Amino acid sequence: MSGSGSRGASWGTAVVVAALGCGLLVFALLTVQKKTPPPPPPPDTSAALRDAGFATTHTRTPRAPRDPHPTNATTGLVVHPNRVLGVYDKPDGKPFAKISPTEFGDLWLPAIARTAGWVQVLLPSKPNGATGWVRSGLVAQGHTPYVVRVHLGLKQMEIYRDRNLVGAWKVAVGKPSTPTPTGRTFIHGQFSDTKQTFSPVIIPLGTHSATLDNYGGGPGTVAFHGWPKQDVFGKAISHGCIRVPADALFQLRQIPVGSIVLIDNQ
Repeated sequence: MSGSGSRGASWGTAVVVAALGCGLLVFALLTVQKKTPPPPPPPDTSAALRDAGFATTHTRTPRAPRDPHPTNATTGLVVHPNRVLGVYDKPDGKPFAKISPTEFGDLWLPAIARTAGWVQVLLPSKPNGATGWVRSGLVAQGHTPYVVRVHLGLKQMEIYRDRNLVGAWKVAVGKPSTPTPTGRTFIHGQFSDTKQTFSPVIIPLGTHSATLDNYGGGPGTVAFHGWPKQDVFGKAISHGCIRVPADALFQLRQIPVGSIVLIDNQ
């Protein structure tokens, strides 16, 4: 599991130090009969939103809708809240949480569905597979060409860019008593943890251990990280995190925040 401290590879973020425990956006505006685009929707000031907690790696959002397609890749669309935003149970529904513009640097979340005025995103909070709807007019949008796949049975990780294989590596995954959770998640950030020596950087995901509510002082967040001994790779030996070789970690550090990670039992 992940520890604490930070460097962020993302949409223009540089180095960020954080504690965990465990584009340019180009719009093509077509003017039709000199009509201007509608203004963004006003912020929600309801009491329900004011009372809602934040969806972060440290929190739980029991009212969040679950990911309806946890094995699917996405279009690569990622969104960034320009300010604190409400997260809703459905378009024009009820707010159950808020998201902040930053966590481990700038927060970028993968979009898994869209409808008029709204986008559904994966959340970093518990339970695993938590999602929510945010107003599309209040977020910046970007695109990531990357998908990371982890096969627990094969104990193998693959990185794809534009559907082309960048590389494949044997990795260490969770042991039977503390398994790596399956499903669709995302790269949540990067940070350096000066309290440990096993990895120069830790890359937390938007998913958590199903058996460890806390680990190393943190919330049981699952992460990619390096490991000094090569004999662990190809084994189910960790507390849920995915230990990767140095060259795999280097490649992971190039991947933007918000990129999809698909974990299966294959």
